[in-house]
Amino acid sequence: MKDLSPRPGDLEPIETASLDELRSLQTERLRWSVRHAYDNVPHYRASLDAAGVHPDDVKELADLAKLPFTTKADLRENYPFGMFAVPREQVARIHASSGTTGKPTVVGYTLDDLDVWASVVARSIRAAGGRAGDVLHNAYGYGLFTGGLGAHYGAERLGCTVVPVSGGMTERQVQLIQDFRPDIIMVTPSYMLSVIDEMERQGIDPRSTSLKVGIFGAEPWTNDMRREMEQRLDMHAVDIYGLSEVIGPGVASECVETKDGLHVWEDHFYPEVIDPVTGEVLPDGEEGELVLTSLTKQAMPVLRYRTRDLTRLLPGTARTMRRMEKVTGRTDDMIILRGVNLFPTQIEELVLQLPALSPHFQCVLEREGNLDSLTVLVERREGADAETGRQAGAELRHLVKSSIGVSVGVDVVDPESVERSVGKMRRIVDRRPPR
Repeated sequence: MKDLSPRPGDLEPIETASLDELRSLQTERLRWSVRHAYDNVPHYRASLDAAGVHPDDVKELADLAKLPFTTKADLRENYPFGMFAVPREQVARIHASSGTTGKPTVVGYTLDDLDVWASVVARSIRAAGGRAGDVLHNAYGYGLFTGGLGAHYGAERLGCTVVPVSGGMTERQVQLIQDFRPDIIMVTPSYMLSVIDEMERQGIDPRSTSLKVGIFGAEPWTNDMRREMEQRLDMHAVDIYGLSEVIGPGVASECVETKDGLHVWEDHFYPEVIDPVTGEVLPDGEEGELVLTSLTKQAMPVLRYRTRDLTRLLPGTARTMRRMEKVTGRTDDMIILRGVNLFPTQIEELVLQLPALSPHFQCVLEREGNLDSLTVLVERREGADAETGRQAGAELRHLVKSSIGVSVGVDVVDPESVERSVGKMRRIVDRRPPR
């Protein structure tokens, strides 16, 4: 793989500023953000008043812990525009979540917000190895989902040539990669697997493509998946993180020269990690739930937003700003099976240890009497016969039992049998009747 480390002059000064400079900027911006939210969002005024906190009480970064949390339920209760801090006429764009489990969460952006968003996504693409003049194939979905347009405007800001393919039409994705010879692809990791499979189905060696960098986000994925991608494509696989409630993609990104966690762009988003049960702020290095506070958002500031993503904060390496470890799962994706906590990413790590099994899998939850059961539905790879797949399934059952401590079923099926994703992969299929 090509060395894509940054050259002198590539980085913004804030990326390598001293910690004192960074903390001073964050403190100034935090005070502004809390005051802006309190003065202009009725929810925040009521919330802070109920907690006995006033914006004047926030004098330093440690004072952030005095503020109450913001949750997705708060956003839904104020649907559609109740969390906006500027008049609706000043909102230049609206995005929203899918709303599959209730009302969608709505996010607004002023023109200045869109400018900041484009700049942090451009910074993320550059950190991943992208440069001005690169051709970028954008296979994130366009529309209310923040991924497509967020990646698009960030890539244009960096100076890339953007191919706005969006998701789906996998055969056409492959054709355009062959014809336009992009340097970079931005897509969910699960859909990238579908694109790779389609290349191989067409007789194309994925390692022969022009792609040098894959920037993968919108769902948790493991370092084992990184190795799978890099081996099959001969390119760098780099993680990007964001969520619509905070801004969209571009909250944090891995740096291609280290790939050791995602540097949070702390000049715009202040991270904390808390105990998900008690809400206590945890020291850097301890795993818990990521909480984010926006420092510069105008249309919809967020104070201590509970992301539900599990990670830990680590010192900066390639950049001054702290790193967040790759997300291991979400508190709302955690499966509790006979008293054992289990995440789909743990299953992914074990599946990828077995050469006969493909990364296409789902965790199917069912209930037998009063007991919950889990079956891992996983495809065998092309070229592995049914008996080899059966043996690999037995080995996967053993690995799950020995490493996670719970018994599961494993159903190894033919290639192309598991639901394919054109966006976020549905890893958990819950067939349990309501209690």
